[in-house]
Amino acid sequence: MPESESATPPRLSHIAESGEASMVDVSQKPNLFREATAAGEIHLSRSTVDLIESDRVAKGNVLATARIAGIQAAKRTGELIPLCHPLPITHCEVELVVPGSRDRVEIRATARIIGPTGVEMEALTAVSVAALTIYDMCKAVDKTMRIEGIRLVRKVKRALPPA
Repeated sequence: MPESESATPPRLSHIAESGEASMVDVSQKPNLFREATAAGEIHLSRSTVDLIESDRVAKGNVLATARIAGIQAAKRTGELIPLCHPLPITHCEVELVVPGSRDRVEIRATARIIGPTGVEMEALTAVSVAALTIYDMCKAVDKTMRIEGIRLVRKVKRALPPA
């Protein structure tokens, strides 16, 4: 039998012994510096990219709105994802870049916290909502848009320096 079949699968932390979904208890975990970066992209037509860059989309400044929406979403992740802890994030930034190919907007979000649990979901949510905001603002002019590649790209966890 292959090793992968004989190994015991890891226990999912959000599943109680009874099989019910449950929130993980992090009350005994130490406060650490934690940072997560996620990325993704939304593919658009070049004419839509032109409209975005020249600030001619009817709903307003697309990239500024998407940046704010992503940050706001990161702060509210615990309200959106049922088993996520509501976290007092200490920093969130959302970067939106149109590459030279001019066929997409690349989105990168980084979230930070000093706390007992990570901020991966906050970074992923920021990217997702920023992409959805671009989609919403441009849907009247571009029926070919597609959101792709949303993923965690970096996770940092380290002890706090002594006080």
